[in-house]
Amino acid sequence: MGGGSDEGTDPVSEAGEAAAALRERYDELRRIETRIAGLERERVEAAVDAYRRAHRVLDQYEEDAVGTGDFGSYVQFRGEFDAAVDVDDDALAADAFAAADEAVDKKRLSEGDFAAARDALDPAGEFVELLADRDDAVDDYRAARKEVKAARKALDSRLDELRGVSEMADADLDADVDRLRGPVASYNDAVRESFAEFYASASAREVFAFLDRADATPFVDVDVPPTDLSEYVEDYEAGEEPLPTLLEYADYSNSKLEHYVDDPGALRTAVAVHRTYVERLDGEPLTLDWPPAGGDELAYEIDELIPLVSRIAGDDTVATLRSIRDLAREEDYERLRRAAEVRDALAEPELELLERGVIDERVREAERTLSIVEDVLAETTRE
Repeated sequence: MGGGSDEGTDPVSEAGEAAAALRERYDELRRIETRIAGLERERVEAAVDAYRRAHRVLDQYEEDAVGTGDFGSYVQFRGEFDAAVDVDDDALAADAFAAADEAVDKKRLSEGDFAAARDALDPAGEFVELLADRDDAVDDYRAARKEVKAARKALDSRLDELRGVSEMADADLDADVDRLRGPVASYNDAVRESFAEFYASASAREVFAFLDRADATPFVDVDVPPTDLSEYVEDYEAGEEPLPTLLEYADYSNSKLEHYVDDPGALRTAVAVHRTYVERLDGEPLTLDWPPAGGDELAYEIDELIPLVSRIAGDDTVATLRSIRDLAREEDYERLRRAAEVRDALAEPELELLERGVIDERVREAERTLSIVEDVLAETTRE
């Protein structure tokens, strides 16, 4: 079982930090929106529209309307600018628009006059900044809310993991798991090697007979030979050759193959098309699982394996298998198996939580944080 580290940043702390950040972004947005509401949103937007219109007119006509330039442009500028800054007396920044209009209310305009008009408009520019701040605050709020939802999902997953770890607190992590791990690993390595030797040296007919016998054993999940391949090995003399040899024959040319088998076509039809099956045969179905099964189940599985493994492996391998069966029948076995199961399922940080006896505390901490996150999401919802 994976999961966040108990040290440093993990889904619990990340979710708490994300919720705190969302609360800050929400409060900042509310502060700005409250200010806008106090000024009346429509009046703020009207002031911003007038400010932007005035600047567009100034930018458009400055070059043509100054000095002794185009009189027609001057007249057109004056008309459009007057219209741009024509706001109600009680409008926001009304004095700024009036001052800007006065700055260019001259028969001849200079660049300084345009600059003065822009400076006069600055108080209205504060409302542009206010709406820009509102838009930025909305973006920040939405991003923070998205982060909290992602953090909540990660926290949900982490809480499930922590609860799962808590359910493993019954394991005795001081148990000497190597008493069990060592023999199982030794047996598995030995039976894999024995099968590999058997596969390489025994006839294909013997190997397939072994697989058929293994298939009748409840705890051994082997992949039995395809029917056409099994029939070829049984009926043709080439079945007395090892399987690697048959694979080698399948690569020969017809003229060369005629020197080794009676019917090259039959070999190609039966062996070549099943090359993948033959190449994948190994001793894995004869191995024991890790962590192993419960005591009674493991002992029964080994009782079934012993006569089968005895056919291909030496006495030492069978003796190791019997020693594991004896251990499975001991009173202490379930304690060892449970410890092995937990150690196999958990990463080091989670094992440390169990060893330190703080797993229930971590569960409660994650639950509290999740509750806070849910509350913050509910309290910072915008209509």
